[in-house]
Amino acid sequence: MTVLILTCEEDVTADMVVLRLDEAGVPVVRLDPADLTGGVALSVEYGVRGVSRGHLAVAGRLVSMDGLRSVWVRRPGVAASRAAQPSAWLTEESAQALYGMLRGTGARWMNHPDAARRARHKPWQLRLAQLCGLPVPPTLITTFPQAARDFAERFPDLVVKAVSGAHPQNPPRAVPTSRVAPGTDFTAVTFGPTLFQRRIDKRADIRLTAVGDRLMAARKEVAADADPDHVDVRFAPSLAPWLPVDVPPRMATAVHTYLREAELAYGAFDFAEDADGIWWFLECNQSGQFGFVELDTGQPIALAIAQWLAYEGTSAGNGSEPSMG
Repeated sequence: MTVLILTCEEDVTADMVVLRLDEAGVPVVRLDPADLTGGVALSVEYGVRGVSRGHLAVAGRLVSMDGLRSVWVRRPGVAASRAAQPSAWLTEESAQALYGMLRGTGARWMNHPDAARRARHKPWQLRLAQLCGLPVPPTLITTFPQAARDFAERFPDLVVKAVSGAHPQNPPRAVPTSRVAPGTDFTAVTFGPTLFQRRIDKRADIRLTAVGDRLMAARKEVAADADPDHVDVRFAPSLAPWLPVDVPPRMATAVHTYLREAELAYGAFDFAEDADGIWWFLECNQSGQFGFVELDTGQPIALAIAQWLAYEGTSAGNGSEPSMG
């Protein structure tokens, strides 16, 4: 039984998991949907009496749909975007063919495309986090200037961030979270939905990586003399390492509930820890990076993912799996 990984050609994070699968002798095939219809080919037939046969061909290997144990949707490219004559039509046709045939298999998903698409919506994330008992900073998403002004009066110390998370250039460009300057004119929100959030005066950043039932949290302390304008951990200058930290029981329960309701097998949660030790939910990235955390902390995240993907049980849920080897 084979593990199928859908990701771009240069993905060091996926490389870490492939290494673990290779070490355990688990067959793995890696492909980028962008390579349809050149380096990747597909075929599926639906016959009489419920018979179906499907195959993928990539790098000289032929993979049967009946032989898939799991599919990891990591960082796939846009379907057929590297074809000889790419077009929006070819992309739609290729995406429907590929993901449609994969949906018809009994393979486990990390994460299922339908769940992943829904999980990317920031307003939905925030509401689900509230319902699951995760602390959420006061947040406003608006195109009404007066609503922004009223929110700023109630919460004078604000940050602004992208609703979608990344600018859709090629490759996508991360949009940093920024502090809102005092006296800001909010008229410009009429041009597009803008997300404002009360700034958490944080003493640490928390990255919690969830793989099935396994939760691995890491903490990066904020220096006492850190510039309060450096609110985004991805861009803030810091020499502090990520260190392992225990997950408080109530947070663990809330995170497990979030994963169950979101139907996710993997999630990278970002929290801001305040002076009282409260972990404030910022977001859950359903395909977030983990390599930088594993390198600092030694937490076996790649191994946990490999174990989940290699599991041959009948459950398609996000439960814990037996170890490999």
